[in-house]
Amino acid sequence: MFALLAGVAAAQDRLEGLMQELREADATAAQRISGEIELLWRKSGSASADFLLKRGLDALERGEVEAAVDHLSALTDHAPEFAEGWVSRAGAFVRMGYYGMALSDLEHALAINPQHYEAIYGLGVILETIGRPADAFEAMELLQTIHPHYPDLSETMARLEPLAKGQTL
Repeated sequence: MFALLAGVAAAQDRLEGLMQELREADATAAQRISGEIELLWRKSGSASADFLLKRGLDALERGEVEAAVDHLSALTDHAPEFAEGWVSRAGAFVRMGYYGMALSDLEHALAINPQHYEAIYGLGVILETIGRPADAFEAMELLQTIHPHYPDLSETMARLEPLAKGQTL
């Protein structure tokens, strides 16, 4: 039991260190660091939760969105404190056009892990899609503080800024 707790604490320390490195990294290092972070995020500590996540992601990859939602819903029921389940199910809901449900799932994920940059990006994309560019821009600004080299972030912010702040003459 103590070994398991020590392992969890070590993983959390590693994750915090990687998040700090990500904020300070150049673009090349950021890509490597974000890959390491995402691997840690996908490890729930439960074999059954990891299995459900894999089944859900595999179903999404095959385009079986409803099956993915079923697997990921089982995951969020089984492991409600595992942010990756909520983020993944939000992605499935977006593919189905269920933006309200996706926003709810991202809210859960960000309550668990406020630095989950994939959830923040997803939030921004949904907010832009539903016609809330100022809120989307705010999400992208937050993302920039966490992962300054997130793919397409600069382009997304450049597109959203005039919609969010208005155009200067």
